[in-house]
Amino acid sequence: MPNLPKQPKPRNKQTIRKAWVDEYTAARRARAAGDTTGEWHHLERAHILSQPLPVTHVRTHVSMLGAGIRRRDRGEILGQLVRLVVAGPGSVVGRYPLGNTGGADVKAVAPMPIPADLQAVFDRTVTASS
Repeated sequence: MPNLPKQPKPRNKQTIRKAWVDEYTAARRARAAGDTTGEWHHLERAHILSQPLPVTHVRTHVSMLGAGIRRRDRGEILGQLVRLVVAGPGSVVGRYPLGNTGGADVKAVAPMPIPADLQAVFDRTVTASS
């Protein structure tokens, strides 16, 4: 695994968690409506938010794995199994690719731009790393 930069620790995890719950709930609603594209969109956004939160990060990858299984997407299934192994530890030590959307269609260690509305959540909750 490449040497990823240490990310700042969130000052207010509840703010991030609330935004994550909103995205995760939207993904579940999309799934219930049969909207697989909408489900995946919200899971990617949930993934970005979950990265600083180990349990939430793993839970997001479990949901992404489930989506891959429902779509019978072998590449996504394999990619999520690999990500499940590294997601929790990466979050615990604060080394993860900030902004990465978490799907197997992107490199697991590639930082990515964060949508402006999600960046605003982080801007309200992050302090310098310790």
